[in-house]
Amino acid sequence: MRDRYVDWLRALSLIVVVVWHWAFTILQWEPDGPMPTSPLGFTSGLWILTWLLQVLPLFFYVGGHVHLLSWERARARGTGLGGFVWRRIRSLAVPALALSAVWILIGVAVTLAFDVSWMPRVVLLVLSPLWFLAVYLILIALLPVALWLHRRYDVLALIWLGGTALVVDIVRLRYGVEWAGWLNMIVVWGLAHQAGFFYERVVLLPRRYDFAILWTGLFGLFGLVYSGIYPGSMVGVPGDKWSNMAPPTFVIVALLVFQIGLVEVLRPTMERVLDRPRWKKVNETINRYALPLFLFHTTGMAIALGISWWLFGTIGTNVPPNLYWWLERPIAILGPLLCTVPVIALFNRRRGERPRVHS
Repeated sequence: MRDRYVDWLRALSLIVVVVWHWAFTILQWEPDGPMPTSPLGFTSGLWILTWLLQVLPLFFYVGGHVHLLSWERARARGTGLGGFVWRRIRSLAVPALALSAVWILIGVAVTLAFDVSWMPRVVLLVLSPLWFLAVYLILIALLPVALWLHRRYDVLALIWLGGTALVVDIVRLRYGVEWAGWLNMIVVWGLAHQAGFFYERVVLLPRRYDFAILWTGLFGLFGLVYSGIYPGSMVGVPGDKWSNMAPPTFVIVALLVFQIGLVEVLRPTMERVLDRPRWKKVNETINRYALPLFLFHTTGMAIALGISWWLFGTIGTNVPPNLYWWLERPIAILGPLLCTVPVIALFNRRRGERPRVHS
């Protein structure tokens, strides 16, 4: 029997990322092309929302659990680990590479036809959210290593990965070895993915342990952020000395612990909600379209901005955002959504199948 709560968390985490990009991207048009920024750098205290809305740690955590279950089912059918890994890589990589190829071709064609120097930046902005899929693919490729660590060392693997992430931060931030920070792209997200192997054990813990995990992560976040070493935002903010996400810092480990605790605290309520017939249908729908929506949401956003430029002759947004900007956020979501739906429909028709979140 499928775990509806797992499906909900996985799809919801993708949708939160999409809505965040649509609603809170401020695009300024500069002489050398479009430059994105965020209201977080202009609105005091708004960064605290990223502790809830930066949900990629949760996505990798749930993804680790799903990969483990999928592998156990595949192994029971007699599938080898190599074949299993290759099929999962192919199912994610093919649509992502196809999308990238289309946009690169568009970028080359527009650059050559109209002699515009800023088109490569447009292509980069459209494709940049796919970075986490690249990391996800690497983690799938490393699944044999992750499974070996889990079988051989169990929870010690999490401790070592967390310790490694902290050491990388020390080398980067204390001794100025900037390139070392990029090791945490694999270490931190690998930790989140590895933590998903313990999902069923976490679910079985007594209720008081759910609150213990939540408060451990929350106290860790406060301690790390208010130490003055790390920024408070869990996404990049203009003006911060560095980003907790690019590359990820040890703060993301604390965020992961907090979010694991939070979803377990909310589990009884959410399971009751998701058992209702109407919410079952909602859950099935968002799971069917969450991954295609993520893949094509920046394409839809680019189309919406192009239409805006064609109709009104402008794309840029005033910075800092004013009251009018905040009031029009629903429109900022609706426009890209309406432009993304036809792209998903076209993709779905060409594939001849219903898209689903990878499982």
